[in-house]
Amino acid sequence: MSTPTIFQAEHLSKAFGGLQAVNDVSLSIQSGAIHALIGPNGAGKSTLFNLITGVTPIDQGQLYLQGQNITALGADQRVHLGMARTFQNLQIFPELTVLENVMVGRHCRTHSNFLDGLFNTRRNRTENQESEQVSYQYLDQLGLAAQALKPARQLSYGQAKLMEIARAMASQPQLLLLDEPLAGLPASAIEFAEQAILGLNAKGVTIVLVEHNVRVVMRLSHQISVLNNGNLLITGKPDQVRQDPAVLAAYLGEGHHA
Repeated sequence: MSTPTIFQAEHLSKAFGGLQAVNDVSLSIQSGAIHALIGPNGAGKSTLFNLITGVTPIDQGQLYLQGQNITALGADQRVHLGMARTFQNLQIFPELTVLENVMVGRHCRTHSNFLDGLFNTRRNRTENQESEQVSYQYLDQLGLAAQALKPARQLSYGQAKLMEIARAMASQPQLLLLDEPLAGLPASAIEFAEQAILGLNAKGVTIVLVEHNVRVVMRLSHQISVLNNGNLLITGKPDQVRQDPAVLAAYLGEGHHA
């Protein structure tokens, strides 16, 4: 029995002026997989991420999440349907606590309105309590429980990266897109971050990963798609990608077989 597909991109294209950033890219993400996007700088990875998540409008193509066409939906609507992401550059609220930062990601799953908050209704209290519990669980899972009540500005860079993953997880996505989650981390933190990603995946979260650390990608991924100059070179298992001549030439460099 074949593994079901959670996400599909069909013939995506995006140009910025005369630059074709993404050119006729089709992609299928299997449910429950860790699927990596790799390629040299300028390959189109971040643009493709932005097209998938609704940050950037597409020029041509179609997007499907669990069979539903989401091409015309905004980023917030895609979050409601089960998609979440992190960004290359940290997006934190430094004066809020770590727990409060994560709870921001929970907002799309609550129903309290302005009046609920103003009068602190039962619904508001119940949803706040639930948001705290869910957010704390993800902080605990990512090793940040002890930091929950500290201002986010006190976190190290690596801890802030993990906090952003926890915030994305607070929306309880089925598809999580991680944009360079290991970038800038010290070597001592990379292994922990890897285990955190594997732990999320083991709980059933499908992960799309953009990451420059090829060794980590090869260890974590079930499938890898390689982009170069906006074009999709290959999608396959790590061993296939590692040995593909076009990948070796365009990304890893001739003679790289490690």
